[in-house]
Amino acid sequence: MPLGPWKKKNKSAKESSTLVDNEEVGGHAGGSAAKSAAVNGAGLPPPPASLRPKLVFHTQLAHGSPTGRIEGFTNVKELYGKIALAFHMNPPEILFCTLNTHKIDMEKLLGGQIGLEDFIFAHVRGLKKEVEVFKSEDALGLTITDNGAGYAFIKRIKEGSVVDGVKVISVGDHIECINGQNIVGTRHYEVARMLKELPRDKNFTLKLVEPMKAFEMLEPRSKGAKPANENKMGTGRGTLRLRSKGPATVEEVPTEFEEKAVRKVDDLLESYMGIRDTELAATMVEVGRDKKNPDEFAMALDEALGDFAFPDEFVFDVWGAIGDAKQGRF
Repeated sequence: MPLGPWKKKNKSAKESSTLVDNEEVGGHAGGSAAKSAAVNGAGLPPPPASLRPKLVFHTQLAHGSPTGRIEGFTNVKELYGKIALAFHMNPPEILFCTLNTHKIDMEKLLGGQIGLEDFIFAHVRGLKKEVEVFKSEDALGLTITDNGAGYAFIKRIKEGSVVDGVKVISVGDHIECINGQNIVGTRHYEVARMLKELPRDKNFTLKLVEPMKAFEMLEPRSKGAKPANENKMGTGRGTLRLRSKGPATVEEVPTEFEEKAVRKVDDLLESYMGIRDTELAATMVEVGRDKKNPDEFAMALDEALGDFAFPDEFVFDVWGAIGDAKQGRF
């Protein structure tokens, strides 16, 4: 998920973030697609508002609200800011967003790409809870992701795992503290490492915040959906690609190669690091697309994503996955 600085609200943002009367939940989200988009190099500052893609998206709060219109964002933090402005709330109230469903469906989680006709549902902070867990095994059975704005949360719970036996913990819960240590602002891979390094055969405490639910959304606890081959990364005429560095760009719907490669790399992220992050996986696939050998790929990956300090065996497996996708071996 992308990270980026908050942008100062301007007058035009207030005018464009008005609520829409008499629109039903699940309405068709519209976007006035830009005919073309200039792709700037990573690391450049966002372009002025007048040069950004003129796209309008529809949004609602997942537990129920009128419909709002938002536009003029280039990364996830700016997106949350626009949604918060539309509904007169503070951006940190938003835990995560899903696309085209108000349910806590991790396969519809908003990542680094939004289909130009996608409808955005924002899940906000709900009930706080504190739970003590006995770590009877090395692996807790959790897959962690983050919202791109400093909140790590649970994306999947493995059936039969340690955490699966603690029924108060659910998919979608934001992890706020581990053993009294506040982890807001900590990236998902660091949270996964902290949980993995907790000593075995001892208790630990989690402070969690679950998404607010409407009455009709109360249902049996979910373990999170498994990746499905038919799931697409975007819908409609194209996608808006949100980047942690540089401006958002309008791109074609991902190719079959990109979809297969990103899914496989995302699986490897979960296997090696205990996280899922389609934006990170897409960035790695993009880095490796034109590389000739694993050494060249490793150097480019270190330059683009050196903060992650990926192990060599993981990098080699990612290179293999990209190569298999190119050759159609999935």
